[in-house]
Amino acid sequence: MINTLTIRRPDDWHLHFRDGEIMRGVVPYTARQFGRAIVMPNLSPPVTTAAQAEEYRGRILAAVPQGAAFTPLMICYLTDTTDPDDLARGAEQGVFTAAKLYPANATTNSAHGVSDVTRIYPVLARMEAEGIVLCVHGEVTDRDVDVFDREAEFIERHLRAIAENFPQLKVVFEHITTADAATFVESCGPNVAATITPQHLHINRNAMLVGGIQPHNYCLPVAKRERHRLALRAAATSGSPKFFLGTDSAPHLRSAKETACGCAGIFNAPFALESYLTVFDEEGALDLFEGFASLHGPAFYGLPVNADTITLERGETQVPESLMLVGEEIVPWHAGQVLGWRMVS
Repeated sequence: MINTLTIRRPDDWHLHFRDGEIMRGVVPYTARQFGRAIVMPNLSPPVTTAAQAEEYRGRILAAVPQGAAFTPLMICYLTDTTDPDDLARGAEQGVFTAAKLYPANATTNSAHGVSDVTRIYPVLARMEAEGIVLCVHGEVTDRDVDVFDREAEFIERHLRAIAENFPQLKVVFEHITTADAATFVESCGPNVAATITPQHLHINRNAMLVGGIQPHNYCLPVAKRERHRLALRAAATSGSPKFFLGTDSAPHLRSAKETACGCAGIFNAPFALESYLTVFDEEGALDLFEGFASLHGPAFYGLPVNADTITLERGETQVPESLMLVGEEIVPWHAGQVLGWRMVS
């Protein structure tokens, strides 16, 4: 039995910091574990230009605890009117690592997102030519499409066409939640990959709905049936370089979650690695965890792996029922539970 695991420091290829006081409060949780993180641009207003991204990056760096080596990776929020020249300049100058496609109104702060994917085809062509990665929130938003089917529908309506029309464009299908998505990613060439969150490896949709509404298990895309959870666990622990770590950690205060119209998002940053490693342990795949957490993402983005290492050991981690943030409570993922691994260095 493996009781200690030392791996290259991982990166988080998808998370939300928000801004202001909340951002300053949550950055240390990520900097404790990860060397880099792709930071989502869906602020209010969104990060749509290189200048805005530089300013946001500066605010994040100011919140990194002294002595922590952490680099935020910024991405451009795509709209119907995105300037491809500004995007290309931002990427050339090292400001933008990628660009993000949010279908309009698909999730938190996505009202400014893309209303018709074909309208940004000229931008995608420029990204393909410049080698800029496209990150995708893959859901349709039509009211007549069941919320549990929106990811599968997006693949057939849009993502398959993007992969076919722009074969050299690198695409990250973010926070996949279905067997359909895992199968699609595997069927594509090496330019299509996916991130998987810890929550979608741990829970199915029962966790939101059985025993009363469970708002702290609600995120977008929502958790699906058990067969989809099992497919994601198989993909994550397969060793395939097409799948890598992306927490989609999304901080919302308890007051914003436990309300008549609760916010979507799970705050998993405090114990993300312990959560993921629990899954790999249960699946008998501890030897494949470093690839998923530390190697596959940098390889896909064309970045070096982190030089330093972290060590986790088998042992109890008690997750608190709540944490304090900006003078209020926030509920972390696995609140009140005991995880079987802990980070020691």
